[in-house]
Amino acid sequence: MLLHQPWLRYGRDIRVEYEQCVREGRDVAKYEAAVNGFCALDNDTLFENEAAVTELAAVMASAPIRADFPYEEPSDLASILAASPSAVSAPVLPDLPEDDALLDKLTGAWIGRIAGCLLGKPVEGWRRDLLLPVLKATDNYPMHKYITKAEFSDELIREYRLWTGACFADNVHHASPVDDDTNYTTFALKLVRTYGRDFTPADVAEAWLSWIPCFATCTAERVAYRNIAAGLFPPETATYKNPYREWIGAQIRGDFFGYINPGDPATAAEMAFRDASISHVKNGIYGEMYIAAMIAAAAVEDDIRAIIETGLAYIPAKSRLTADVRHVIALYDAGKSAAEIIEEIHAQYDEHSANDWCYTNSNAMIVTMALLCGGGDFGTSICLAVQTAFDTDCNGATVGSIIGIRNGGQGIDPYWYAPFEKRLYTSIEGYNTVEVDELAKITLGLVKRT
Repeated sequence: MLLHQPWLRYGRDIRVEYEQCVREGRDVAKYEAAVNGFCALDNDTLFENEAAVTELAAVMASAPIRADFPYEEPSDLASILAASPSAVSAPVLPDLPEDDALLDKLTGAWIGRIAGCLLGKPVEGWRRDLLLPVLKATDNYPMHKYITKAEFSDELIREYRLWTGACFADNVHHASPVDDDTNYTTFALKLVRTYGRDFTPADVAEAWLSWIPCFATCTAERVAYRNIAAGLFPPETATYKNPYREWIGAQIRGDFFGYINPGDPATAAEMAFRDASISHVKNGIYGEMYIAAMIAAAAVEDDIRAIIETGLAYIPAKSRLTADVRHVIALYDAGKSAAEIIEEIHAQYDEHSANDWCYTNSNAMIVTMALLCGGGDFGTSICLAVQTAFDTDCNGATVGSIIGIRNGGQGIDPYWYAPFEKRLYTSIEGYNTVEVDELAKITLGLVKRT
């Protein structure tokens, strides 16, 4: 029922707001007892106290930053770019490939995002204590293939109470199912076709209300949707009663801006900012800029390390996101294996905490690990992203997008797109069923060559 729809009220998520303020370096320790008091209430009483919860959240969100907080994390574009390595030296990338080669790369990007999403979608929300035993029981550990319902024995289903109606690869027919990770990529295509490359954050907000059903959005996006419908404008839509403002939502929305700016990560990151700023702040914004810039680089650059460094060039050097990504790079450079890096990520972030599980940074670390340890192989890379747990479909889709555009459609084994037959269902008005080949052609037409 509507009263219990998630992400529309503070309610239980006053704890998320408190933890978010702590992450931002705000001096809020004195409010923890009040937060705990609200969290102890039953749902009905909590709903009755929504005004008091909202007041407490506003006080915490405006608390001063601690003097010992070591990060510099602006949310406006000029300050973000001034704090980024690109302000000193922008990466120099190779020239664009010819149209036929670029079309193949764009085809690979779309296939990669859809396949990576489909790989992780049926196990989204699974923690490792469920995911790893199921993978091992189905001869899929280390992960190297889709999870299929047919591989589940009756004993396995009973032991782990598995729901076999999920979109496992052998449950998919003719098209990959609707998912927010592919909805937003298709949305961005329609956005640029409709408003042009110079779209504004207000255009994004208007288009959301026009083309996306409210309940097809989650967390920060649903809050921003509510705020837009209530008459607020960006960037206030990102901050008003939004405890999810640094969650992963924006990070999954930036791919298309990389697709249409091959070899131009600066423009890709700037477009990603315009999109992210309606629902996110700080590291939530940086996540989308990081991914968009990497994809723009991967269209013309084969070297994985160079692709990652290009992404980092367009986000603040003294941000938590940069620190977390560089931690993964340092582990890799120290000779740590994928398994060891995964353990480090799990030691730093708790997958059983919603705030860690859905946080931009924890999932960006997983994406970075999968890129480095996957060695440029499509299947290995997306499987590493999903096997790590956390937000499996988001990370599989993002890694698939990056390696897909790097390797091209011809560089992806047909196994990975056989279940969905290069076709996709979405919730985007006018794009309910779309063909990958057509999406790639439209995308190529939106590329601006300079």
